[in-house]
Amino acid sequence: MNASGAVLRSFVPGPDAADRSFWSNLPAQIRADLLAGGEEALAGEWGLLTAHGYRAYREQGDRAGYEAIYFQRRREVNALALAEAVDGQGRFLDALVDGLYLILEESGWQLPAHNAHQRGGVRDLLPDPDNPVVDLFAAETAAQLAVVAHLHGDALDRLSPAILSRIDREVLQRVLKPYLDRHFWWMGNGDEPMNNWTAWCSQNVLISAFTRPFDAELRQKVLQKAAGSLDAFLKDFGEDGACEEGAFYYRHGTLCLFGALNVIGQVAPGSVSALWNWPKLRNMAEFIAHNHVAGRTYINFADASAVLEPCGAREFLAGKAVGSKPLCALAAKDAKANPRPDLPGEINLSYRLLALRTHAEMLAHDVPVADLPDVYYPSCGVFIARDGQFVLAVKAGDNDDGHNHNDVGSLTLYKDGEPVLIDVGVEIYTAKTFSPHRYEIWTMQSGFHNLPSFGGVQQQAGLTFAARDVSVDLSEEVASIQMDIAGAYPEEAQLRSYRRTVRLLKGRGIELEDRHDGDLPAVLSLMLRDRPEISGTSLRLTSGVSLALEGAGQLKLEEIPVTDARLRLAWPESIYRVLVPLSGPLLRLRIEQEEATG
Repeated sequence: MNASGAVLRSFVPGPDAADRSFWSNLPAQIRADLLAGGEEALAGEWGLLTAHGYRAYREQGDRAGYEAIYFQRRREVNALALAEAVDGQGRFLDALVDGLYLILEESGWQLPAHNAHQRGGVRDLLPDPDNPVVDLFAAETAAQLAVVAHLHGDALDRLSPAILSRIDREVLQRVLKPYLDRHFWWMGNGDEPMNNWTAWCSQNVLISAFTRPFDAELRQKVLQKAAGSLDAFLKDFGEDGACEEGAFYYRHGTLCLFGALNVIGQVAPGSVSALWNWPKLRNMAEFIAHNHVAGRTYINFADASAVLEPCGAREFLAGKAVGSKPLCALAAKDAKANPRPDLPGEINLSYRLLALRTHAEMLAHDVPVADLPDVYYPSCGVFIARDGQFVLAVKAGDNDDGHNHNDVGSLTLYKDGEPVLIDVGVEIYTAKTFSPHRYEIWTMQSGFHNLPSFGGVQQQAGLTFAARDVSVDLSEEVASIQMDIAGAYPEEAQLRSYRRTVRLLKGRGIELEDRHDGDLPAVLSLMLRDRPEISGTSLRLTSGVSLALEGAGQLKLEEIPVTDARLRLAWPESIYRVLVPLSGPLLRLRIEQEEATG
């Protein structure tokens, strides 16, 4: 994209605190919630970020302890900023300034897990204030400070001109200067693959540069560099628009692209107008709608939970931009059902402002959510089909996705929005998650997806470990996908072929057929949320869904305790794995809803 040559305007992230009409006319419940959030922050104590806590990532692999305090500090600053905007009496201002100065005086805004100067490099033990790293949350912090300054600039300036001056100096020194003077891997370089970092960081750098009154030359350089990075981000998406990092990272990648384009479109009018009619961009926007199952449940390949936050203003505005009625309808429906449309857990203050100023429009949006067609995303091999009862997803592709799990050929299935066959997701991130030992983590392994192993040999990570001979049929009565997944296994699996066919028979159920040609005993894993009742080679769930197997030996049931806090967001205290030995070269599985009796 080209955004050069324009007279650049400032970016306005939303109404400032002086716009008393806006803040006074917010719905009473939202005003009450915002004030309560500010009062809770007033009554609390600021968390202490220590060098010892920062070192815990390198020394112990723990990132959760430091991050909990880091993010809570930023949420409390947001709470105070929004409460003061609603109240307008200065009651929250002193505490807000305290929070701002705590952030301004941190030795580094980059997380311990990101404190490296090269992609995949060794993380420095402590931050170096003279050599800052622009990571996801340094950029987020710069944008947050810029938006607070926008909201309360007049009040802060009356208190002391040093406050805004300090904000601008720290944003410049910690983010904008290193952004312009150095090359961080996420900025893009030739064919180097990008991920969510590229759009996420670029969006927040743009917000910080154009919300504050930095000089025109700096802004022009930021705009040009960000435009190049966004091109690098877009190059890694297929025309189908699929986010290979999964539904969770759609919001951090695809929606941040839309956020960045919104900033560019506002500061350089007309520069991105032609993009909104690009089919690829519409496909990117609608990816989340295709992956939606029901409520807060989503199809969740890669590092994504099966339960996500509801859609809202960002999805709604992306849908509007590309003319997607299904996405707008889904986002508006979720927003209406969300008891906290002010997004109290969000650390990006610009998102909270966006939600507040879009709230009335989403409430007034009265278009019903339409059924989406079945879809296959060839760029990452994801197949999604549905009827009135079932939502079926199957993953072909390869084992080299961003935030990859070894899951070629795996399937997930929902019945009336409730899980039948599950993808467990990912535990709380630690140093191990993004290390050479990643696949020692059980949730990453093919043996804990709905896949076979051979003499205990599981799938392997890498681009060459992929599905072969994939074919898809999305007909009206039957949606099906076929593939050979033998290529996803290493040589020691002694596997010549493993042909998997999965069909959604519309209104009748699901059929899985596995044809196996190999030298080692094959055992299929089936992952279930609910404890099944086993009778011979049949399973029955409490929901009334039955799973009937042919070509199977004696089934073995394993109970898996779920103790990780991130996994517990989606799953109960235990989930279940059924091990299905194949008794011959052909296994069939039929899944259907039992007919009600009586």
